[in-house]
Amino acid sequence: MLTITEWAKLNPDPLTSGVVEIFATENPVLAALPFINIAGNAYTYNREDALPGVAFRGFNEAYVESTGVVNPLTETLTILGGDSDFDVAQIAMQTGDNDTRAIHDAMKAKAATLTWLRTFFDGDTSVNPKEFDGLNRRLAGDQVLSAGTNGGVLEFRMLDELVDAVRGTPSMLLMNKTMRRTVRAMARSMGALTITTDQLGRELEGYAGVPFGLIEEDETGAEILAFDEAQGTANATSSIYAVRFGADTLSGIQTKPIEVRDLGEVDDKPALRTRIEWYSGYVIKHPRAAARLKGIKAA
Repeated sequence: MLTITEWAKLNPDPLTSGVVEIFATENPVLAALPFINIAGNAYTYNREDALPGVAFRGFNEAYVESTGVVNPLTETLTILGGDSDFDVAQIAMQTGDNDTRAIHDAMKAKAATLTWLRTFFDGDTSVNPKEFDGLNRRLAGDQVLSAGTNGGVLEFRMLDELVDAVRGTPSMLLMNKTMRRTVRAMARSMGALTITTDQLGRELEGYAGVPFGLIEEDETGAEILAFDEAQGTANATSSIYAVRFGADTLSGIQTKPIEVRDLGEVDDKPALRTRIEWYSGYVIKHPRAAARLKGIKAA
């Protein structure tokens, strides 16, 4: 199981590798999320629900039979991609190092990764059956914490409860920039601000060893985790998410790594076409692999 950056290292195609680098750079989730390659268009797995019973016994005593409970689940792959056309005349007229086609291909890749990131949180198959369900649809029960009936300002105990809602240590705390400033200041005041390094060699600040994942704008320029969520009478709140990535917790699925194809000149116009396409999704294998703290007001 590898991240998309590690998959790119196995891919000698510079066009594809360049797109993967953009995906990882623009998307903190895809930079850290491990992916497994699967066959077919869906992935079936079992989620642990209840452990079987065990007991101590004396000589010549029998055990009481007990079997654990697992829930079989299936995740269907989605198809994300797009075509990018560039006029051959513009290519012929470009000067110096200004590779305008590469610029437009990079813009297409950036739009794709930001679309995936938005869907990771807000995807709703009841609205668009072509996409996958996001965390806001998947998380429920004890995995959704509240800052207050009508919202509330973030406190240390809330942050600790969010971290503790995830089994083990979370891989990342996902939040917007305003929230990061608040958490950073809180952590610094308590000496709990830590520094780690991600797979791209970038330094990441974190709270008590759990790095921050900064979530910014989607492909339309709208903030993904904006203060636009309703919580009781409050309608300007946001959320922080704790996630743990791994083979047995939260992981990505794909048929193969992101594919970039140079289709050459198209028939209906004098333009070169690049196609980016990815068959992917993600699964939550453990019921406590992720948690959400909602209803947080801007400090």
